[in-house]
Amino acid sequence: MKKLNVKYVCQFCGYESPGWLGKCPNCEQWNSFLEEISEPRTKKGAPKSNTKTIPLAEVDPQEEPRINTNLNELNRVLGGGIVKGSVILIGGDPGIGKSTLMLQMLDNLNEKISLYITGEESLRQLKLRAERLNIKDDRKILLVSETDLDLLIPIIKEKLPDVVIVDSIQTIYRSSLENLPGSINQIRESTSILTRIAKENNIPVFIVGHITKEGIIAGPKIIEHMVDTVLQFEGEQHHAYRILRCLKNRFGSTNEVGIFEMYENGLREVKNPSEVFLSERIPGTNGSSVVASMEGSRPILVEVQALVTQSKYGMPQRNTTGFDYRRLALLIAVLEKRVGVQISSYDVFVNIAGGLKIDEPAIDLGIATSIMSSLKEIPVEPKTVVIGEVGLAGEIRTVSQPEKRIQEAAKLGFKRIVLPSANKRNITKRSDIELIGVDTVSEAFERILV
Repeated sequence: MKKLNVKYVCQFCGYESPGWLGKCPNCEQWNSFLEEISEPRTKKGAPKSNTKTIPLAEVDPQEEPRINTNLNELNRVLGGGIVKGSVILIGGDPGIGKSTLMLQMLDNLNEKISLYITGEESLRQLKLRAERLNIKDDRKILLVSETDLDLLIPIIKEKLPDVVIVDSIQTIYRSSLENLPGSINQIRESTSILTRIAKENNIPVFIVGHITKEGIIAGPKIIEHMVDTVLQFEGEQHHAYRILRCLKNRFGSTNEVGIFEMYENGLREVKNPSEVFLSERIPGTNGSSVVASMEGSRPILVEVQALVTQSKYGMPQRNTTGFDYRRLALLIAVLEKRVGVQISSYDVFVNIAGGLKIDEPAIDLGIATSIMSSLKEIPVEPKTVVIGEVGLAGEIRTVSQPEKRIQEAAKLGFKRIVLPSANKRNITKRSDIELIGVDTVSEAFERILV
């Protein structure tokens, strides 16, 4: 009987240790080591290689051919469509709509044969989901309920579908490995084999994965480096909107987002996100302002809400939804130090309306404006958009792509934009919207809260 080797592998960086460690010495992540069992390798002779070298000048520079998904939001995130032979990893919370999105995508692929590998649901469950989504031409979608990858490989090579969906990677395993399905070794090995099949047969493969409670895709971090594209499907439990965010893309730009709305019969594309996110806004309310954020190449106008109340506890509360808590603490410190307002005895709550999560610094001034508006009980003029990053000295720093933000605001009928003076100097004066340049937070408040 072969002796099994036991080692502990960091699920973030792949660092190996003979014993369990509380903190990874390589990436410094805590509690990231999981046990991995492997068989010792037998010594073999050096393999013979038939690989040929190709001069750089002979490489075809033409763009990879793409498959149109006929879903504009998904095409945007993928960089224009599905690249043949690519491997796309899509993660998200359970029940967020990953399987629904995959089925709707397959239904929209004109005259394309697809293979849907399910390891979590039965074929009957998938059929019921397809009926709920009103999928008519379901003969082009081939289903297989199997988790043994060694049995799935011949099926893929025999059918040679145009697209393959693996739902989910945590259920797929190789019988030759001693590890349980979902372990680091199984996920890494299965992803490696699926990637090789995709490249050899020029078949795009979508790999569905779960995410951890920290919001990252479960499994070893190395699988994100193995695949070509990493997508994350986000959404609040009590909101109908779903955001498909691109975290990595070898064939397009990153940080692109696609926005969908969940209905009873599936997901629908949101063609004008700014209008949707501002649809329930009440103009003239204290603690509310509109900011222009860039999500990839797309400008999105959203409402930033703040509530500042006298604290009834010894330690004031600082709560955020859709915004970084540490960034809020920084902005409050700047307001106290540079503007001279006392917020240390107040509870501060900040919310990005609509369930959107934004980490762009350009919304700093909007957050600070909403806080001051609530504290002073002075509403912001309803047709005003606020843009600007706040520095530690209280200065308003420049933002990227101001023209796109201004164009989006003008399209939705806004009449005034407060932005950094450095950005205003480089923008041609417009007749349809007033541009107000500011250099400091105090100056911005003087122009906005009047």
